[in-house]
Amino acid sequence: MIKYDKDSEEMEVVRLTAREDFYFFTRWMFLQRKGFNWLKGRQHKIISDALMRVFNGECSRLIINVAPRYSKTELAVINFIAWCLGRVPDAEFIHTSYSGRLAANNSWQARELVSHDAYKNIFPNVPLRTDSQAKDEWRTTQGGVCYATGIGGTITGYGAGKLREGFGGAIIIDDPHKADEARSDVVREGVIDWFQNTLESRKNSPHTPIILIMQRLHEKDLAGWLLAGGNGEKWDHVCLETLLPDGSALWPEKHTVDMLQLMKQASPYTFAGQYQQSPCAPEGNIFNPHKMEIFEAVPAGTKFVRAWDLAASKDDGDYTAGFKLGKMPDGRFIIADVARGQWSPEDVESTLKNTAMGDGKDCKIRLPQDPGQAGKSQIKSLTKLLSGYPVHSMPISGDKIVRAQPFAAQMNVGNVVMLKAPWNEALKSEYQFFPNGANDDQVDSGSDAFAEFNEGSTGWLDWIQEQANLKNPKK
Repeated sequence: MIKYDKDSEEMEVVRLTAREDFYFFTRWMFLQRKGFNWLKGRQHKIISDALMRVFNGECSRLIINVAPRYSKTELAVINFIAWCLGRVPDAEFIHTSYSGRLAANNSWQARELVSHDAYKNIFPNVPLRTDSQAKDEWRTTQGGVCYATGIGGTITGYGAGKLREGFGGAIIIDDPHKADEARSDVVREGVIDWFQNTLESRKNSPHTPIILIMQRLHEKDLAGWLLAGGNGEKWDHVCLETLLPDGSALWPEKHTVDMLQLMKQASPYTFAGQYQQSPCAPEGNIFNPHKMEIFEAVPAGTKFVRAWDLAASKDDGDYTAGFKLGKMPDGRFIIADVARGQWSPEDVESTLKNTAMGDGKDCKIRLPQDPGQAGKSQIKSLTKLLSGYPVHSMPISGDKIVRAQPFAAQMNVGNVVMLKAPWNEALKSEYQFFPNGANDDQVDSGSDAFAEFNEGSTGWLDWIQEQANLKNPKK
């Protein structure tokens, strides 16, 4: 950590530079708080310059699209709010994100930054009100305010900006869509409706800036809607691809070109949207089943999970499927068995029991739990039926494609094999045509089986990092 005497010429240069230059302020404060230098990426300067244009009045509508974990929140929310309050202590901010808890945490981190001794050395005239210490709402003694809420939350009584010349605050939206809900038309359009009918009305001035910073998740997400003229305004657009047109990486210290190419191969749909900021509608080929090698036998030491997708009714043509997935000693996955049929409730119960007996007590069983009392009752009954076997039930939520992505990524890089069996071709066909095929019960149960092995993990990204480490071991 660099420390100067507060009265030294060096410290005066730091103070003057940090007050005028947001990018310098961000790096200096990171060094003072963390004790080591910010690992700079090209996107940091680009984002900082765009935010400076907002502060200087050169831009009032800004969209920044950048990949997750590329410092967007630290720059555009935490540091920008703190720096602006240093320059304009009565500025008024509204910050929102898909989660109220997440927005409140970002707000609190901005408050902590304003309270830091190194910040006070740069901006000594931004005292905080002692009676305003909530995470989602805090104020300066000069009338500045930061109010945070989740998408869909209450904003009555709060406004952003000032009805005057010069910068007076902003509305800052950070990731308005949750990744596993962005494909839902109802949820996605609800975000847009809230923006249009609630959030926009909280501007204290027509010129109050609105900043949207997000990863792209759908061609009709909030950024896509606005860029297509959704609210009738012109938006400045900063679009940051992780894999640049010249073949280089945006932030090679974070993701090398080799890692990005692996990510693209593993999950092209996710990579196109979240990492290249160019989402496209899935037209199939999310899975590449031709990458799967056929094994004649299951290797010794393989650990197993059997996940079930239970049909609502056989009369509707639905299938019940039980997908047995193994994790082999080398870390790869083997599809060992698929039990599938259009069965009555009584036949489903006998099949579950008989399959569990055949698999043995070393094979974990994962059951889906539908919402509501009926779902709880069904799980209670099936758990009792399978007494003595390791049963785990999980509520099913989120979009099918999003749930399938982690396992698809493993399959697409050749990390999934399949035991030779009569069901092979039907399974490969369902994977080939997903999500546009007639059935998806095998895909759904396979996704759940993989999730049982990888709860709390990003799945494909973890594997990408492992491959990078193997290729370039630390010395």
